Amino acid sequence: MSTLATPAPLTDDRTEQPRKRPTRRTAAIVQGTILLVLALVSLVPIAAIIIGTFQDGGEIIRNGISFAVDPSELSLDNYVMLFTDSGLYFQWFWNSLILTVVQVVGTLLVSSFVAYGFAMYDFPGKNAGFILVLVMMTIPFEMLMLPLYVQVNNFNAADQYWIVVLPFLAQAVTIFFFRQYFIGIPRELLEAGRVDGVSEFGMFFRIVLPISKPAFAAMAILNGMIIWNNFLWPLLVLRSAEKFTLPIGLNTLLTPYGNNYELLIIGAFFSLIPILLLFLAFQRFFIEGMTAGALKG
Repeated sequence: MSTLATPAPLTDDRTEQPRKRPTRRTAAIVQGTILLVLALVSLVPIAAIIIGTFQDGGEIIRNGISFAVDPSELSLDNYVMLFTDSGLYFQWFWNSLILTVVQVVGTLLVSSFVAYGFAMYDFPGKNAGFILVLVMMTIPFEMLMLPLYVQVNNFNAADQYWIVVLPFLAQAVTIFFFRQYFIGIPRELLEAGRVDGVSEFGMFFRIVLPISKPAFAAMAILNGMIIWNNFLWPLLVLRSAEKFTLPIGLNTLLTPYGNNYELLIIGAFFSLIPILLLFLAFQRFFIEGMTAGALKG
């Protein structure tokens, strides 16, 4: 009985070359190059305004900011004017700085307390309350502006700093962020704290707060930027020029009767410094929160 021979498999003398994968070094170089280009693009406006601080303000308004400048036309006159004849500028700067620090600290404290309750406790109406927080995130401030302004007038609270801060201590976005962050903290840590006799406030400040440094840093940067640049609400409730915040004060430099472009440009440049310092102060925790998370094994 004859057997059928199975055909030999076709062979190819050419061996398949493995696909070359980019090395980690190459990927790092590409990533670094992309980030460097993005950083340079982001720094162009800052470089432009730095050059503008050495130029005549009227000339900038007429011709725009350009990097093609004549070095002989640059001077320190704007800086001399800022420190010798700037009027209420540094008062506005100080007002904004104090309000920003107080409101950021108050917002982080109040919003984190609310978020901690939503994340760690069970109580009647918990879900309805959190849904209300989500709804508040969708409502623009312009819809709340008129009723808030009416209440301020009814209470005769205009031209007071506390009325600038109080309505916004519980920020919906900040509450939502903290709540999502706190959910990732094991409740066993809190139970262990209760067993050791730690109070509820003690557990928050001694257990939850150290773990949540990245979240607090991220929200400090976000809220600090928003509050420092806040314009509309302080404009509505502040009446005295010496109580103006920096954005309002800089806006008063542009009037139908005369414009102080020199102080406006150099004042806008100096207004960047607190935000840069805020980011530099919290960037380590901020980057840690974006990359690693709160808990590490």
